Amino acid sequence: MTASRNRTLDIAKGIAIILMVIGHCETPPFMLAWVYLFHMPLFFMAAGYFFSRRSLEQPWDFVTKRLKGLYIPFVKWSLFFLLIHNMLFEVGILNEHYGNWEGGVTHPYTMRQFLQRLVHIVFSMAGYDEFLAGAFWFFRALLLSSLVFLALYMLLERNVKWLKGNRAVAAIAVIAIAFAWLKIYYGLKIVTVVQGGIRECWGVLFFALGVLFRRFERHLTGRWWLALLCLAVTLMGAHEHWAGMNLTPKVKDVATLPLTGACGFIMVHYISSAIDRHGRIAARFLAHCGEMSLYIFIFHISAFKVASAAKIMYYGLSWEQIGSHMVIHDHLHDCFWVLYTLCGVGLPLAVHALYARCK
Repeated sequence: MTASRNRTLDIAKGIAIILMVIGHCETPPFMLAWVYLFHMPLFFMAAGYFFSRRSLEQPWDFVTKRLKGLYIPFVKWSLFFLLIHNMLFEVGILNEHYGNWEGGVTHPYTMRQFLQRLVHIVFSMAGYDEFLAGAFWFFRALLLSSLVFLALYMLLERNVKWLKGNRAVAAIAVIAIAFAWLKIYYGLKIVTVVQGGIRECWGVLFFALGVLFRRFERHLTGRWWLALLCLAVTLMGAHEHWAGMNLTPKVKDVATLPLTGACGFIMVHYISSAIDRHGRIAARFLAHCGEMSLYIFIFHISAFKVASAAKIMYYGLSWEQIGSHMVIHDHLHDCFWVLYTLCGVGLPLAVHALYARCK
């Protein structure tokens, strides 16, 4: 790790990516509800944390970095999964009999479907294989939200004299919340953004909150009572079934999601800071997960297939259930979510380490 890295944030990202994997394992309901309240806002706030004011004077450097870090990986790995989709039907990893928990299944692509998805991937950051890359919406949401944040920041700083610095960032957060309320209350959709743009709207909010957290960090960190309070808020939210960054938001989410997202970040940052100071082995592992979060994010669903194979053998299930997305839905909420988590995190790290060693 280079000296310029912020290991506490690497650890926080490591915790966040593990929570994301856990969230995709159909864990016990309360744990699932708790994780979904803040695990994705963590990534947007972490991205905002590293935003620099230099980007206001050099916006194209920021745009170029975002495109290289988000658009290029999205296109590359979406095309990879698109190319192997039909092949996975041939080897039995995917099939048309078992699918997601809503009953939907996937099918082999015709040439027209293949080309249409290719066009969507390149021009809309959509069209990715839902059964192999189902979390890839995050690439688009983070790219668009960070670019919208930059555009609004520049617009406010240059045209509104009394909105400078932290005031401008706070105004962007308020604008994002207000627009989210309008979208939800009136059922509005941004037709030029796949899935309607609600996640991108939340992304702008949490990106702005990450910027503000960095600027007020000394007031928000190192206080155990604040972290404990944030934990209590998220546990209460899980008990009350508050929502995360899903595609079917309700008006009350405008009040609850900013609260649980911000509380989750403060809580995880406190835990990460404590691990950084006292947990040598845990700190190294979680920081490594944070550095390698892109690979875990891309390949964790594929790695789940190993755990699914073990579950099939353990329960004597039909082999075709290997095609279930994201995990096998029979015998829900058993302890196999632990194995799914270990595979989803460990296998991408192991394969990447092997590749690096061979290279």
